[in-house]
Amino acid sequence: MALLIKTDIERGNAWAEALASAYPELKTHTWPYKGDPAAIDYALVWMPPEGELKSYPNLKAIFSIGAGIDHLASDPDLPEGVPVVRMVEPGLTAGMSEYVALAALNHHRFIQDYANQRREKRWEEIPQIAASARQIGMLGLGVLGRAALESLGTFGFKLAGWSRTPKSITGISCYHGEEGLREFLAETDILVCLLPLTPETEGILNRDVFAQLPQGAAVINVGRGGHLVEEDLLEALDSGQLGGATLDVFHEEPLPKNHPFWTHPKVFMTPHIASMTIPETACQAVVANIHRLEAGEPLRHVRDMTRGY
Repeated sequence: MALLIKTDIERGNAWAEALASAYPELKTHTWPYKGDPAAIDYALVWMPPEGELKSYPNLKAIFSIGAGIDHLASDPDLPEGVPVVRMVEPGLTAGMSEYVALAALNHHRFIQDYANQRREKRWEEIPQIAASARQIGMLGLGVLGRAALESLGTFGFKLAGWSRTPKSITGISCYHGEEGLREFLAETDILVCLLPLTPETEGILNRDVFAQLPQGAAVINVGRGGHLVEEDLLEALDSGQLGGATLDVFHEEPLPKNHPFWTHPKVFMTPHIASMTIPETACQAVVANIHRLEAGEPLRHVRDMTRGY
């Protein structure tokens, strides 16, 4: 068996080493691959060139290196009938939970405001609000969203989540559908987006949504840049409707140097690092799924490409 690795950055060797340790019988090749395309059984990829995967006629499965699969769903020549597997593994989930907790607490404890005060050499206390008086609302209750939201329960926040279809989760007020979204937003003080990017969710973080949040609410986007209407966010921040934003994903990456997010005092940014796939832990999920397929068992975490997630 052979697996092709196409990474977003120079981590091909790290993946090859991790897979060799976890599954010595599996041959690995890093992209660009110059051998016989028919020899490749599996592909582990991030943002492969459009049409690239169609050139491997014997693919049994395509594994996404990241949690999202929009980089594959956008390929019009993605080979039909080949299952696409989303990356779900403990390290990725833990990393996202850490980041969301950091961002939520940053807004809850006014850390960005204090950072601005420091630059101005201004000493001023901001009245603290009890965690129990704040609701953190999660857009998207998949594996990452649910885990990140549940991790914040230890601080005493009220927890709520919105999803496309109904869900019931102990300790979380769950909403769904258009009517549920309005009710969810009205009570949410810190809004986190961890939705998959689909035609239905593109631009969901917009003027209308911001207007339905309590005045002074904060927005955290760790989904995709396409979820956010950037002009609407800037308008809501400048008007005072929103008190702050934490952004890890953007329409254009790297973010252009002249973009207003760089200097906006209410924006905290990171360069798409909220949760990074670590080969040493993530390879276990890939290997486990390959073993399942080779044993004739169904793959886990296969995505429905017709729905985009």
